[in-house]
Amino acid sequence: MLETQPTVVSLTDAAAGKLRELTAEETNPEIGLRVYVYSGGCSGFRYGMMLEDAPTAEDRILQANGVRVYVDGNSVDLLKGAEIDYVDTLMGAGFTVNNPNAVAACG
Repeated sequence: MLETQPTVVSLTDAAAGKLRELTAEETNPEIGLRVYVYSGGCSGFRYGMMLEDAPTAEDRILQANGVRVYVDGNSVDLLKGAEIDYVDTLMGAGFTVNNPNAVAACG
């Protein structure tokens, strides 16, 4: 079931625009951004993102800024309120997660 409210994550205009650019030639209407949290890193958790052809049975399917976002059941609570942005700087370009619920960050 597609949720229209981005209750778990939101995407900035820059992130949504970059995702639309990356998927512009895709013919699969179910392609979306998978966002997940996994163990590791100095703060205990790391974020992962990738394009996914279709959701799994365990996914929450979100619509954020016109883009499908798939979040697995284990990551939902850890991502609530998070914002995904796309930044392009001299140091490189990529997607970042701004999570107001993160209690620790790497120094």
